[in-house]
Amino acid sequence: MRAAPGGEVTTQKNAALILKGKPAADKVTEELEATLAGLSAQVGRPPGLAVILVGENPASEVYVRIKEKSARRLGIETFDHRLPEETRREDLLALVGRLNADPAVHGILIQLPLPAHLPEEEVLRALDPAKDVDVFHPENFGRLALKQGRLRPCTPAGVIEILKHYGIGIAGKRAVLIGRSKIVGLPLSLLLLHENATVTICHSKTRDIAAHTRAADIVVTAMGVPGFLRADMVREGAVVVDVGISRVGEKLVGDCDYEGLVGKVAAITPVPGGVGPMTVAMLMVNTVRAYGLQTLGEEALRAGAPR
Repeated sequence: MRAAPGGEVTTQKNAALILKGKPAADKVTEELEATLAGLSAQVGRPPGLAVILVGENPASEVYVRIKEKSARRLGIETFDHRLPEETRREDLLALVGRLNADPAVHGILIQLPLPAHLPEEEVLRALDPAKDVDVFHPENFGRLALKQGRLRPCTPAGVIEILKHYGIGIAGKRAVLIGRSKIVGLPLSLLLLHENATVTICHSKTRDIAAHTRAADIVVTAMGVPGFLRADMVREGAVVVDVGISRVGEKLVGDCDYEGLVGKVAAITPVPGGVGPMTVAMLMVNTVRAYGLQTLGEEALRAGAPR
C-alpha cells in the first residue's frame, strides 16, 4: 500500500496502511536537531523548557517523563517543577510569573489537568504567550485562527504532520472531527482548514454522528470513549486518525474499534504508538521555535525555522 500522486491513498482490501507515529516523529526530530545546532551556535546557550506538574496524577507523570526525556535527548535544558496537590493558586501564579521573567526559560509547559481547586483558565492566561509551547493562551489561539500563529498546538500539529509523512493529501478532502476540545478538536479544525480541507466538527449534541463520518475522507476521533468509531460508521477507503486514549483493564485503547476498522479503511493510526510520539515531537519543535524567536527574532529565525 502506498500514497498515490496527488495524495490519494491506494489500498487493497484488508491492507490498511498503519500510520505509526515513531517514523514520522523521528524524521521531525532529525530535522529539528540540525535546526537547533545552528540556532545554539548563534545564541551561545541551549533552549530551556520548564515543566510544571501539580499533584500526583499517574498518567500526567508518565507524560511529563516522556517529554523531559525527549527534550534532554535534543540538548534542551529542562527545569522540573513538581508541586504538591494542595498548592495554592497564588503560589502557582507566582511560579509562572518567575518563569515568564527567566531568560533561561524559553518554553513553559503546564501539565493538564490541574487539581480541581486551581483555576485552569486563569493559570493559562498568566503564561507569557511567547513561552506558551502548548498554545493554550487565548492570544495564541486567536493568532492560530487568523493563520498568524508562531506556534502550532502540539497534538493537532502532530495529526497534520503524520498525514503528510505518509503522503495522505488533505486539500479538498472532507474531514470530520469527533470532539471539540480546546486541546485537539477545535485547534485541529483550524489547521485542517488552513490545509484546505472541508471540515465538520461533531460533538455530544450532534445528531447521527455516523451520517457525517460515513461521508468523510478523513475521520479524527478525540473523545476518550473506547471503541466508539466502528466499521459501519466509515466508508471504504477512509483515513482514520485516533487521538483518544483510555485504559481498559491493563490495556490502553483508543476511540476506534481498531480490529474492525483495519480491514475496511485505507489508513489508520494505532493506539498506542500513533499520534502520541508526534505530540511530543511537535512540543520539541515549539520549544526550539520559541527559543529562536525570543533570542534571534523572527527575521533572523526565518531561514532555519522548524516547521
